[in-house]
Amino acid sequence: MATSTPVHHRSGTTAQAAAAGLTVFAAVMLMLAGIMGFVRGLMAILEDDVFLTTRDYVFQFDLTSWGWIHLILGVVAIGVSAGLFAAMAWARVTGVIIAGLLMIANFLSIPYYPFWSLTLIAVNGFIIWGLCVVRREDV
Repeated sequence: MATSTPVHHRSGTTAQAAAAGLTVFAAVMLMLAGIMGFVRGLMAILEDDVFLTTRDYVFQFDLTSWGWIHLILGVVAIGVSAGLFAAMAWARVTGVIIAGLLMIANFLSIPYYPFWSLTLIAVNGFIIWGLCVVRREDV
């Protein structure tokens, strides 16, 4: 009696379509995260009243400093997402790095705007997942 084990493999076109779809997903999410980071940075630089003030936070920075950090990372993220839309080879690795830096920046700024920071940490996690799950031969 012969037993067969199922073989799961994707055809070349299906794998390439999935890879392209995940790259577009990551590019759109990175663009949105960049825009949100830019706006958040702008709000902090203009000293908007939407941020909490925390005195006893270990990683204490001036709110304007946090604003510039988020603004610069947001602009870079928008540029990298444009590279992802153009299927540039450098954009995938740079996208993972920028999303990781955005995660760290949002983690460190949790006391200033907790719900938004946690939301953007999750969004950046999906960006990293979308960029890392694609195999090199599928691209």
